[in-house]
Amino acid sequence: MPDRQRLVVVGNGMAGARAVEEILERGGRDQFNITMFGEEPYGNYNRIMLSNVLSGADEEDGIFLNSLPWYATNGIDLRAGIRVERVDRFAKVVLDSTGNELRYDKLIIATGSRPFIPPIENMHHPKRGYHQGVFTFRTIDDTRGMIRYARDHERAVVIGGGLLGLEAARGLQQYGVDVTLVHAAGHLMNAQLDAQGGAILKASVERLGITVELAARTAAIEGKAKVEGVRFADGRVIPCDMVVVAAGIRPNTGLAEVSGLTVERGIVVDDQLRCLDEPDIYAVGECVQHRGETYGLVAPLWEQARVLADHLTGVNPKAAYHGSRTATKLKVAGVDVAAMGITTPAPGDEFVVFSEPSRGVYKSVIIRNDRLVGATLLGDVGKVGYLMQAFDQGLPLPEERVRLLFDLGGPSDETSAGELAGDAQVCNCNGVSKTAIVEATSTMKTLSGVMERTRAGKGCGSCKSLVKQIVDWAAGGAADEDPAANWYVPGVPLPKPELIAAIRAQNLRSVSAVFDALAGGEEDAKSKMGLVSLLRMLWGDDYVDERGARFINDRVHANIQRDGTFSVVPQMKGGVTTPAQLRRIADVADKYAVPLVKLTGGQRIDLLGIRKEDLPAVWADLDMPSGYAYGKSMRTVKTCVGSDYCRFGVGDSTALGIAIETRFQGLESPGKMKLAVTGCPRNCAEAYVKDLGVVAIDGGRWEIYVGGAAGAHIRKGDLLATVDTPAEVMTLTGRFLQYYRENANWLERTYAFVPRLGIERLRDLIVLDSEGSARASTNGWRRPWPRTATRGRKGRTRRCPDSSAPHCRWSCCRRCRSDERGRGADAPARAARGDPRR
Repeated sequence: MPDRQRLVVVGNGMAGARAVEEILERGGRDQFNITMFGEEPYGNYNRIMLSNVLSGADEEDGIFLNSLPWYATNGIDLRAGIRVERVDRFAKVVLDSTGNELRYDKLIIATGSRPFIPPIENMHHPKRGYHQGVFTFRTIDDTRGMIRYARDHERAVVIGGGLLGLEAARGLQQYGVDVTLVHAAGHLMNAQLDAQGGAILKASVERLGITVELAARTAAIEGKAKVEGVRFADGRVIPCDMVVVAAGIRPNTGLAEVSGLTVERGIVVDDQLRCLDEPDIYAVGECVQHRGETYGLVAPLWEQARVLADHLTGVNPKAAYHGSRTATKLKVAGVDVAAMGITTPAPGDEFVVFSEPSRGVYKSVIIRNDRLVGATLLGDVGKVGYLMQAFDQGLPLPEERVRLLFDLGGPSDETSAGELAGDAQVCNCNGVSKTAIVEATSTMKTLSGVMERTRAGKGCGSCKSLVKQIVDWAAGGAADEDPAANWYVPGVPLPKPELIAAIRAQNLRSVSAVFDALAGGEEDAKSKMGLVSLLRMLWGDDYVDERGARFINDRVHANIQRDGTFSVVPQMKGGVTTPAQLRRIADVADKYAVPLVKLTGGQRIDLLGIRKEDLPAVWADLDMPSGYAYGKSMRTVKTCVGSDYCRFGVGDSTALGIAIETRFQGLESPGKMKLAVTGCPRNCAEAYVKDLGVVAIDGGRWEIYVGGAAGAHIRKGDLLATVDTPAEVMTLTGRFLQYYRENANWLERTYAFVPRLGIERLRDLIVLDSEGSARASTNGWRRPWPRTATRGRKGRTRRCPDSSAPHCRWSCCRRCRSDERGRGADAPARAARGDPRR
């Protein structure tokens, strides 16, 4: 075998890493010794998903495409965190930031793009860098910095109304930041949408609570030591303490320029992705200019990577890249958007538009010479699969052009999936083609398996329906049902009814016992929390607690935060407190230097930034029960003032809310449960959008609503019943909660559970008790954190030795009724299960 050539790749982003993947698939490991340089000290990750990390929808680990071990496994010398400073084209060496030189036989430049920074006064200092509180949004480190800063600041301005700016604005809202989006153009996403579509998108964005400023050019950052505001060119000032610049990208051509390569807007390449007059230097990705065009979307990058790999490895020496017809389908701040081709018709073009601003829906198509040359879909993208085919392949168009926008005779979903070209890009986020999905179905027979194998649908999620259509088509009708989809938890192969029956039949009272008996002894970390909840529901006090089975939040009764500190939320039933409680909370905040005291949406007080080692002392000093803000349980009952003080109140919502919370506090369930009681239909406590909400109406009656939501999903609850007395409210609340606990899937919230069963069936089972099996939840609550008690020799004050036990109350918990040496009725049982308490 001849000696392998040295292939050097400058850039470890999505384009560079994808090019290497394509080269390896074509046998490149036998042809090349591969060295990759990356400025960031990480493996390759999906930049498209940084907005999900910012919003908290995804963890950082979930967006990595190639982990560091992947490079070693494939024989790649990855030099992460090292920048290439210059290429000596004549000596064929690259010079890096550490002073080292590396010879190459073939070189790929994939330096990507850099953020475009408008000329804004006081934003950047040549020596000190960006002003404190100013961020770009391009890397994982940028995202981390934004998250840290947003937690401690209140008002942010995002500069840029394109895709990245909209995602940044929406993401920052998750940290309670008041966001203003500033865009220099006359409408949002002006590169993808026309003015009418942009106006409808603006209305949708403003409904999310984001302020939008259009045709506004930012001239300066106000403030010296810290950001205090932004000033527009017209002199207006918007106060803020944080600025994010997301005004677009530009090809990162600095390395090519200093190395003497031909650069215009990007690095100029030919149809084989070679730099001009350089047969051994290639460029790929956002840094490239091909036939006068640069591309900022993912799909063209994948096409370039395939052509480059075909040519470089010799698999197809005639492979050529002829440019890309750009089309994209994605979610922008929660709104479905699809765009392809041009957005503005020329004289003589056919222009068909449908607009429904009240629903946030806008559709348009542009037809030239009987061919689709542009389309925009906003809010309703049901026809995007057919339109993308027509745009890419020049398919014949229906004579009634409106059929392009509505399902009035266009191809069915199945026909569209079957006729879609094999190289058609299905998943833009991860660059997955139809062919890749079809090939995966030869070994993976379920939708979830194909998605896991190909990564299709694992990005923004907007392509999942098309992926399913292709998998069903490839399977000859419908894909196999994933058996694990019906398991209650992933590690135990049983649906919930069968799992409950097996637990009861075999008297399984601990998580480890369930794994031993029903999963062959194989423990699954993702299943433990669900099993703990189920076992507590089934066995109550007779459940055998195992510390290792509980998540950290449940062990310490506080919510772990991103920085490793904890959030403590004491219980305030119905949102009612006393001056004494407020003084204790204030004293604790002072004593333990709590960095942030925050009022929650559940009418409680949140102490954030508490160190783990301080938690027992914090709870002891508070002497208040936990509010279960971390639990998959009944968390809180929100109330309004009610009839005692409010002139509109027709029912005592405060008293009823406190009674409900007292009876059902801390009740474990498949998902978190948020309740509310409001004293009149004005709905000040937001009862209509809670898991269970109670509304007082005229005549002393009460309406009970179930299945509401007001978070990432918004749903008004369904009316379960109208009753005459608070006692009936308590009965039906208990019945609904218990039925949900017994029959919902793990992590299935009521807003999914209620429509799945149907409100009519729930009324029959819970209100009418048609099957004679309705029963209310019982109150098995225990104080979740110990009080401080005086006991032991010489009256010394001691805390419970098992302060992390979920139901320990120190002075009254049966587990602690023993002397200091650990003798007691339950000591042998503790020793048998390895309990370390003495």
